[in-house]
Parts: sequence; C-alpha cells; structure tokens
Amino acid sequence: MLPLSSAAGSDTVFHHLLRVYWEDTDAGGVVFYANYLKFFERARTEWLRALGLGQQALRDSTGAIFVVTDTQVRYLWPARLDDELRVSVDLKKRGSASLSIAQQAWCGQRLLAEGEIRIGCVDAHSFRPRRLPTEVSSLLP
Repeated sequence: MLPLSSAAGSDTVFHHLLRVYWEDTDAGGVVFYANYLKFFERARTEWLRALGLGQQALRDSTGAIFVVTDTQVRYLWPARLDDELRVSVDLKKRGSASLSIAQQAWCGQRLLAEGEIRIGCVDAHSFRPRRLPTEVSSLLP
C-alpha cells in the first residue's frame, strides 16, 4: 500500500498496489469483471488501516461494521494475469451513517475500471443503520 497523490494532484487519494493472480482470471487469463469489486474492497480496507482503523478492532470497540449498499462500476480495459494494479480510494461524500467513495483500477498509465461504492455503517449484531463512530469521523479527511 502506498499513500500517493492522484494524477489530479489531490493529496487525499489513497492507492493500494496488488498483483493479478490465476484465481482472479477467467480461462483466457483476463480478470473476471466481478473481481474488480474485490480489488476495490481490498483497497478500501487498506485505506482504513492506513488511517488507523482496523475493521475488526472497530467492530470490537464500537460494535460498528461497514456494508456495501450500492455499487456502480464502468469497465474500460481488461487486466491480465501477472499485471500489477494500482487501486485508488477517494472519499467523495460523508454522511452521518454512510460514505461514498470513488475508486479506480489502473495498470501503469491505463485506467481499467472505475466506480463509485457507497458503504453504510451498521450495528454488527442487528445490521441496523447507525451513525459513524467518532473514531471513524475524526480520522476521515
């Protein structure tokens, strides 16, 4: 994981590096489209970790977890076996109980996929929506 600036110059964009493995591809060696959602998830998890928010620790201390409530992804170019991808996380909107995050997957200078993911904060036991814990709100850009 690398906290880098985006091409647009924003210093709030987080970047996570990952490699494409066999398990990520179809029979043609091309990344299966649904796996971009996994790549985005991994990057969001590492973004939170870089902010000092381990998700298990957050659950243990506050009883809060994050769930994906909405996704929109646009696929532009295929990633292939052994490619090194850079996946970005850019917080676009913070609500009282949700976050809207823009994400992109890059291979070198080529944009492969982009999307917006909305995650909601819920109680880990009831799955009812709840406010973002202060521990989260205070660390978000």
